[in-house]
Amino acid sequence: MGAPPVKNLITLAGIHAGIASIPFCGSTIICILLDDLIKSEIYSTYVQEHLAPSGYIKIPTDIPAYLKGCSFLPKVNNEIKNTRNSTYKERFASLENLVLIMFEQDTVLVPKETSWFGYYPDGSYDTILPYTEDWIGLKTLDEAGKVKFINVSGGHLDISQTDMKKYVLPYLVEQAPSLESAD
Repeated sequence: MGAPPVKNLITLAGIHAGIASIPFCGSTIICILLDDLIKSEIYSTYVQEHLAPSGYIKIPTDIPAYLKGCSFLPKVNNEIKNTRNSTYKERFASLENLVLIMFEQDTVLVPKETSWFGYYPDGSYDTILPYTEDWIGLKTLDEAGKVKFINVSGGHLDISQTDMKKYVLPYLVEQAPSLESAD
C-alpha cells in the first residue's frame, strides 16, 4: 500500500468521534453566548480553515451541516457515504493493537467517551452510544480482540506513571527476539 506499517496505535483522550462543545469555557452567560456563536459558524469555511479544533466539533443536533462543512473528522472516520476511502479502512484494520485510553474525570472532551469512539445519537445530547459502524475497520479490530478499551482515573491527559507503564509502555517496546533465533 506504499506506507510503512503501523503495529500499535495508542491514543490518550483521543477525539475519535468528535466533541459536542468548546472546552474550558464554563457556564457563565458569556461562555454560553460564545459557545452559541461558535456553534452557529463552526462549519463555515473561514472557521474550518482558521481554527484547528473546529475539525473535531460534531454538533449532534446538526449532523447534516457537520457532514457537509466539517473539514476533518467526517473524512478521516469515513462518515461521508459516497466518498468512503477503502485505504483508510484497510490500514486501520491492519493494526495489531488499538489502545484507547479514556480519562474518567475528563471535562475537556464532551463526551469523554469519544476516546472510545462513543458519541451522542444523531439529534440528541441524552445518552452515549458506542460505535456501531465499521467504516474505518474499528469493528473488525474489536471482533478480532485487537482493541483495548482502557479507563483511567484523572482529568484530561492526567495519566499517572503507573498507568503509563501499565497501559502504554508495553505497546511501545517491541519484544526482543529469542536467543534461539539469533543464530
